[in-house]
Amino acid sequence: MSAQSLVVIGHGMVGHRLVQNLRQRDEADRWSVTVLCEEPWAAYDRVGLSAYVGGWEPNALALDGNDFAGDPLVELRVGDGATAVDVAAHTVVSASGATHPYDALVFATGSYAFRPPVPGADLPGCFVYRTIGDLDAIRAAVEGRDGERAVVVGGGLLGLEAADALRSLGLIPHIVEHNDRLLSAQVDAGGGALLGRLVTDLGLHVHPGSRTDAIAPAGDGLAVHLTGETVLDAAVVVFATGIRPRDAVAGDAGLALAPRGGIATDRAMRTSVPDVYAVGECAAVEGTCYGLVAPGYAMADAVADRLLGGDGEFPGADTSTKLKLLGVDVASFGDIHAADDGALEVVLSDAAKRTYAKLVVSDDASTLLGGILVGDATAYTTLRPLVGSPIPGDPAALISPAGATVGAGSLPDDAEICSCNAVTKASICSAIADGACDLSTVTDRTRAGSTCGGCLPAVKQLLASSGVTLSKALCEHFDQSRAELFEIVRATRTRTFSALIAQHGRGIGCEICKPVVASILASTSSDHILDAEQAALQDTNDHFLANLQKNGTYSVVPRMPGGECTPDQLIIIGEVARDFGLYTKVTGGQRIDLFGARVEQLPQIWRRLVDAGMESGHAYGKSLRTAKSCVGSSWCRYGVQDSLSMAVRLELRYRGLRSPHKLKLGVSGCARECAEARSKDVGVIATETGWNLYVGGNGGQTPTHARQLAGRLDDDALVRCIDRFLMFYIRTADRLQRTARWLEEIDGGLDHVRQVVCEDSFGIAAELDDAMESHVAGYRDEWAAVLDDPETLERFVSFVNAPAEPDPTVAFDDSGPRKVPVLVGMPEFPAANA
Repeated sequence: MSAQSLVVIGHGMVGHRLVQNLRQRDEADRWSVTVLCEEPWAAYDRVGLSAYVGGWEPNALALDGNDFAGDPLVELRVGDGATAVDVAAHTVVSASGATHPYDALVFATGSYAFRPPVPGADLPGCFVYRTIGDLDAIRAAVEGRDGERAVVVGGGLLGLEAADALRSLGLIPHIVEHNDRLLSAQVDAGGGALLGRLVTDLGLHVHPGSRTDAIAPAGDGLAVHLTGETVLDAAVVVFATGIRPRDAVAGDAGLALAPRGGIATDRAMRTSVPDVYAVGECAAVEGTCYGLVAPGYAMADAVADRLLGGDGEFPGADTSTKLKLLGVDVASFGDIHAADDGALEVVLSDAAKRTYAKLVVSDDASTLLGGILVGDATAYTTLRPLVGSPIPGDPAALISPAGATVGAGSLPDDAEICSCNAVTKASICSAIADGACDLSTVTDRTRAGSTCGGCLPAVKQLLASSGVTLSKALCEHFDQSRAELFEIVRATRTRTFSALIAQHGRGIGCEICKPVVASILASTSSDHILDAEQAALQDTNDHFLANLQKNGTYSVVPRMPGGECTPDQLIIIGEVARDFGLYTKVTGGQRIDLFGARVEQLPQIWRRLVDAGMESGHAYGKSLRTAKSCVGSSWCRYGVQDSLSMAVRLELRYRGLRSPHKLKLGVSGCARECAEARSKDVGVIATETGWNLYVGGNGGQTPTHARQLAGRLDDDALVRCIDRFLMFYIRTADRLQRTARWLEEIDGGLDHVRQVVCEDSFGIAAELDDAMESHVAGYRDEWAAVLDDPETLERFVSFVNAPAEPDPTVAFDDSGPRKVPVLVGMPEFPAANA
């Protein structure tokens, strides 16, 4: 039984971090926690709010473990924010009227979007940009107003995010910024000038140095009056003019507030009232509020430590920023305005390449103080940790394209590699020394890279500099990676394993390289996978075109594109199951699995399916499994597109496509996402204006939500994007690398893949298109092909020397509620002295 009660007011990213940290460390269950969440959604990724546009699925932004399912010591009250605190009685009253006693209280109320006192700012059609609810309201207001103008007031981070969201909704954004440049807090005049040009080239209109004087109704929209005579008609106006700490409940309870707002705290995050803390954007630490999530996480960690008897303190804020806004890289860190006495500026502005870089160094050019990167922020991960440290060489060389580069291995031990989670180089190196030898293990142990992922390149460098050999060799027989072997096969048109290993490898091959090469050969031609010597390369499942089970029997999964099946096909499946004594089960991929087929029965089962116009399917092999679907607009009253027809089209198009790992697709007919498309390698979600395409999702041990690759696609554009994405993945991924891990590890990540797939940055789009068309044209039912080939059919026997004999060790137990295999035990031998 817990002895003490903690009440946390607010369930944003920082409040969630606090509760997670406390529960993970509170091994003695000293605290029970009540979380009062005002919004109707539990903690979600507010930093990634723009990703909500298009999918319109709140769960896609949900933070891991935000429901605290299975933890009896956490009570999460969603939609029940705090309304009053009695610090004398140690109680909190929530919106539902409930009273919550506490031994300790934490304010994690965050902030609210500031709406400037402009006449007309509260008119219908005026919004702020802060929550999921704000985006829902904007979406409803602009529905059916494609091509109209929208005005964003504020050219900071939120303003550019809002402009991007409005552009995604089909509007033409105009950004009104009272400073002389965008992102005035993050970049200087030079960086701002380049950023303005890059943003303008993307179709946005920027009005720097302009002030919004008034907003007035105009027809079915609004008229935005700017300084001077400029008037902008707009469908909507979105204010992104900063945030203010939510401190009203704290102030009413008598807590001291900072002069400029925010709950006053010391560095231990203690407020003016005993047993009451404040963290995140609502806290004014020694008078300063911080609007970034990384400082909030540091505050939450300090309070969790204090609650468990430690002496944690807020270590100070790293306000470094690295973002991709509207596709433009922007980064800043440290003293960007050379405010330190004697600070010098080293600037490289390349108009041709559209990049801008500035380093701020000490008066003797020996210490890095800060920097700005616009257009290309590649150097951010190595430069930011050097702030306050000696510069290894000429400062100009660090930002020169032909200059020196700083490896993570040369950084000091206390250099913070992951600013989101305050992970130092020393922590990462310690994890590596303890046996973490790949990115995922380092992330699991240190949290580095688990938030924005911007530090992963530096983590890779530390792995390399720590002596961890990240070998690209496929196995002992090939020095090349899978991707390199793929290119060799494609370029040389090699069609056999023996020729490939003779020319580019050594030895006779192994259980690693043989199936990989077999998969590459299958991906680059329409040859049957059991033709000639290819048959010997396949693993057991591919060798028998079925899925091996525990007792040596196989399962057969008839293909049901999109989960669609006619009554006659259901009858055939039932008759097959009955006649061959098979156990049946509906799968998660909307198919019917038939278990317990002996190897010699497989061709007989396929014959029954083929004669009924069906084919067996891939519940095995590194290939497309299914395209899961809802019924879509044909049947569902919420559906906005025909998702079922699209799923059938996709499954028939990509069936038989061999790949580095299995592939799963999902197509949902609306944002309710009944097909769980964002948990698939390729997920498609319908919108009223077309399809949004998501990639890189999977379930399994490390679930990953797919991320949006493209939006507002028509049918043909969607298929073309998927064609190129899959073919680019097949060409470049490593062995057994799902699309999620591939996107994590490929240089440039999703942005790079988007450039290749959607913008043809490599100039290979036509090749990718041709490769997929070749696959589609060459596809044939590989099970039916076996039935037509007597020589191949001879392989489907239990005993080569007695083909008519079934395997006598195969047995089943039908005595229980369901048929189960009986496993063959180990033979027993009499003892030697018996």
